[in-house]
Amino acid sequence: MQITPVTEKIELTDVKHHIKKERRELLIRRFFSNKLALTGSIIILIIVLFTLVGPFLTSQDPYELNAKERLLAPSSEYLFGTDNYGRDLFSRVVHGAKVSVGVGFAVALITSLAGMVIGLYAAYFRSMDNLLMRLCDGLMAFPAILLAIAIMAALGPRVENVIIALGIVFTPYVARTVRSSALVVKEQTYIEALKSQGASATRIIWSNIAPNVISPLVVQATFIFADSIITEAALSFLGAGIPAPAPSWGNLLYDGKMVIFNAWWMTVFPGIAIMLTVLGLNLFGDGLRDLLDPHNNKAKK
Repeated sequence: MQITPVTEKIELTDVKHHIKKERRELLIRRFFSNKLALTGSIIILIIVLFTLVGPFLTSQDPYELNAKERLLAPSSEYLFGTDNYGRDLFSRVVHGAKVSVGVGFAVALITSLAGMVIGLYAAYFRSMDNLLMRLCDGLMAFPAILLAIAIMAALGPRVENVIIALGIVFTPYVARTVRSSALVVKEQTYIEALKSQGASATRIIWSNIAPNVISPLVVQATFIFADSIITEAALSFLGAGIPAPAPSWGNLLYDGKMVIFNAWWMTVFPGIAIMLTVLGLNLFGDGLRDLLDPHNNKAKK
């Protein structure tokens, strides 16, 4: 059989598809064998289902006041009991999940995009590196919660402002992570070859360096997701976060702190929701880091 250039191209394409398929299957097997990633993903899946399906499981209005039924203990009628205004706590926890998880996801997404841009350009252009990293160092010098409170005091208590404040707080951490990974990639031989061939900086940054920093960026984003949920809850607990009467897990803890000894359910159920969500994200992030970082895998072997 005579091998033509077309035949060689078809065979090469088949080999590439086969290699990609094997890599995908290997990654799936490694994922299911990684207990941290698997456990974290299961917890996250439960929280996501609770957030999306939960509102359909209750007919109670999370904003409806009923002074006659305030501070009722958990029962068949009120699964999580009622709060100090007679509102159904289960309904408020469910609707609060949308706010808290939504804020965490939005902050993780915004910080990932902004941190990636800052980190990549800081790593590639030495003239920008000093300015951008000193700005990040200045923001990181403040404790996260204090900086978030200061920004919220300037912007005002709104959901959008909470996302902006936490985005400003956590972007430097992502930028630092991306920059450190990009500096390693920048020193590779093929990057020098692209420069010598006259490739533009934009092409090198986004086509050759950016794909190689996705793995640490995704891992860092999971931790930012968890930290954002905790920080939002802390802001709301201190009265500087999501404004009442909108339900969020932090607001529910704030409402329950005055009656914690008489109505334990007002702090226990929102606290469990926060704990499980953060635990799932941290476990998933640790497992994902083990899967994507070859150095960790070699060290364990």
